[in-house]
Amino acid sequence: MSHSYAQYSTSDFDNFDCLKISKLIYLIVVFVLRGYIVWLMSVSNLRDKVGVIQWIYPEPSLFYLSLLSGSLGLFVLVILSLRRPEAKLWIKNSWRYIRVILMSALIFDLAVNLIGYFYWQIQTLTWVIVNASVVILFGFLLFKNNRIQINIAEFPEKLPE
Repeated sequence: MSHSYAQYSTSDFDNFDCLKISKLIYLIVVFVLRGYIVWLMSVSNLRDKVGVIQWIYPEPSLFYLSLLSGSLGLFVLVILSLRRPEAKLWIKNSWRYIRVILMSALIFDLAVNLIGYFYWQIQTLTWVIVNASVVILFGFLLFKNNRIQINIAEFPEKLPE
């Protein structure tokens, strides 16, 4: 296992001697939570609270579908924010399956968009193809990225003083 750390410098490690979380994980979380990010942007806009949402999601149903598909992303965000040495057992157990949870969130997001396209006809085919391509790319990287494999194997532990 020690040879897998050879390519990393001391700045790549956090305060608990764990490799810092891969930026790819954060990118996937942002992608899955895009509906919530748009919602936060619209809430922070004091002039026009719904203008940002209407600009990005012209059909209100698309916005609600995006919030629905981001629900698993919220769970991942909770796990990421509570990942520390004193974490509860359910956080530690969830962390071991973070790759599966992220992949499930991506597939759920794609499924919601496919339902929006085929059942309600409120998605464009272009967006469904882009979404499927992003899910495939993220899925491939999620299971092949060495840093993510190390991240999953590690969990912060309290260091001796």
